Amino acid sequence: MIKDKLTIIEQQNCIQILKQRFEKNIQRHQGLDWQKVEEKIINQPEKIWSLYQMEITGGEPDVIFYDDKTDEYYVVDCSTESPKDRRSLAYDYEGQRSRKEHQPKNNAIDFAKNMKIELLTEDEYRLLQSVEIVDQKTSSWLKTPEQIRELGGAIFGDYRYGTIFVYHNGAQSYYSARGFRGILKI
Repeated sequence: MIKDKLTIIEQQNCIQILKQRFEKNIQRHQGLDWQKVEEKIINQPEKIWSLYQMEITGGEPDVIFYDDKTDEYYVVDCSTESPKDRRSLAYDYEGQRSRKEHQPKNNAIDFAKNMKIELLTEDEYRLLQSVEIVDQKTSSWLKTPEQIRELGGAIFGDYRYGTIFVYHNGAQSYYSARGFRGILKI
C-alpha cells in the first residue's frame, strides 16, 4: 500500500537525497542552481511525495532540464536500468485487462498516475539519454501517441549498440526487464 503522507523528516530526507544526487551528477544539469531547484520543491510540497515515490521504487530521480518557457525543472528517473520496482507491467489498464493468461499485477500508466508522475515521452526519453545513457539491459515504456494506442500498440525505449531505440509492442505485453521511467515537472 502506498503511504499517502510523509513526515517532515521523510520530506527533508527526500530533498537531501535529491540534493546529494544533484551535486554528484552535475553533468546532467550543467548551469542549473540547486538553490533555485530546492526553492521550487519547497514551494510545491505536494511534489515531494511524488519524488519520494520515485526514490523508493528505484528511480534515482534527478534534475535533467530547466524549461524557461514554463519555468519548470524536469526531474526524471535516472537509474542506470529501468526502476527495479516498476517492471513486469503492461502498458495500461486496457492492455493489462486484455491479457487472458498470466495477467501482470499492474500497468505502467496507472502505476505512474498513483505516484502523481507521468511516463516519459519519446522526446523526454531522448533528452534523458543525451545526459545519461540508461536502459542498456532493460527497456522502459514511453507515453504512447493515441493513434498507436488505438491500434493496440505501445512504445518503449532502450539503448543498445550505441543507439537509442524506440520500438513497439502490444500494450498487453510485459517483461521482467521492462518497466517505466517517470517525469515530475517542478
